[in-house]
Amino acid sequence: MNNIIIELSKYFIILCIAFYALNGFIVFRYKTHEDQRGFYVMQNIFMVMIHAAGFAVLVLEGRDVSMVTFYCVTQLVIIAFVILYRVIYPASQPLIVNNMCMLLTISLVILARLSYSKCQKQFVIAAAGMVLALVIPFLMKFSHLVFMHLTWLWALAGVFVLGVVFVLGRATYGSKLSFTLKGITFQPSEAVKLLFVFFVAAMFAKSTTLKQIIITSVFAMAHIGILALSKDLGSALIFFVVYVFMLYVATRKLYWLLAGMILGAVSAVAGYRLFAHVRTRFIAWKDPFSVIDGQGYQITQSLFAIGTGGWFGMGLGQGTPNKIPVVEADFIFSAISEELGCLFGLCIILICISNFLMFLNIAIKQSDLFYRLVALGMAVIYGFQMFLTIGGVTKFIPLTGVTLPLVSYGGTSVLVTIIMFSVIQGIYCDNG
Repeated sequence: MNNIIIELSKYFIILCIAFYALNGFIVFRYKTHEDQRGFYVMQNIFMVMIHAAGFAVLVLEGRDVSMVTFYCVTQLVIIAFVILYRVIYPASQPLIVNNMCMLLTISLVILARLSYSKCQKQFVIAAAGMVLALVIPFLMKFSHLVFMHLTWLWALAGVFVLGVVFVLGRATYGSKLSFTLKGITFQPSEAVKLLFVFFVAAMFAKSTTLKQIIITSVFAMAHIGILALSKDLGSALIFFVVYVFMLYVATRKLYWLLAGMILGAVSAVAGYRLFAHVRTRFIAWKDPFSVIDGQGYQITQSLFAIGTGGWFGMGLGQGTPNKIPVVEADFIFSAISEELGCLFGLCIILICISNFLMFLNIAIKQSDLFYRLVALGMAVIYGFQMFLTIGGVTKFIPLTGVTLPLVSYGGTSVLVTIIMFSVIQGIYCDNG
């Protein structure tokens, strides 16, 4: 009987997320929250059902019985957050709240299957992020004043923090990404992304003269240069792309965008020649099966997992995603596709795209250049990071070692992404 329930559950879960993703795009047809309210409520119902079905399957499979209590707590916290957010900020954008909670729900389900202990750690950090998310939109009322007057402080803080990681950081797969303090590991580049966006937005909101662009570019290149020296090229690429797009939108000069594309291409070639691990990733991307016992092992296992899952997946807990090294972080999309199917994976992509479109929609509507650039910068961070992660695990592009926002395991990434969503909510509430 349990086997039948587990088998049927995957179709139920796929159906729920398909309707959820569909509602996420239908709301764009309506202009007022009153017209959209019914679709948002349906999204909440589908989210609750996916959460319940996922943990029910894990318990039926005979996993840790404490998952029942853990499920109740996580479900209660997520529902309470959605309700509180709408009460405290009635003018907030419900789609952003719903999508954030849905992606966290998916993360909790798949992490509980992969590593229950890591899932518990992730939830604690996510819960702390939710508390911050209830405060940040209010603080955004003062962001214009604070960031416009303390612009250089944020720039110097970003450079300093990245410099500390470069000197004292711990190397992971050839890159200095993090450092550990009293048993807690931090990845500062995640947080610096937000400071970087605020710094660039404040600089260009003041002026877009050639002198201002040169000064801003110098500090931007300082951030990117330190990341490159730390061999954290995935983050360096994100910083570079964000800066180029913010510069283009601020100046409305197409030649800056073209110059950025040329510089990016030259930097890619230089990175290939200078860094051995970049060449390794390129070889693994170009023909992973020729080096399946070495450099290509991760990506081939990822492709095997996605292919084995097919459209409907093998069922939660029925696959072998742990064969993929670092599956809970860089390759979590592969694990999801193997056990819940490519249709489920496509729905995750659609949810991420609806987030990106809503961020852009909020940015476009801002009359204040500072807020427009902040919303745009964070939209590009989110969208480009999603592209790098999913593109890497599907062999569309070489691996860059970045996480899938809100879904992958990684406390710093989850916390910073929740803050980023809250900042955009604050912009929407005050200037929407």
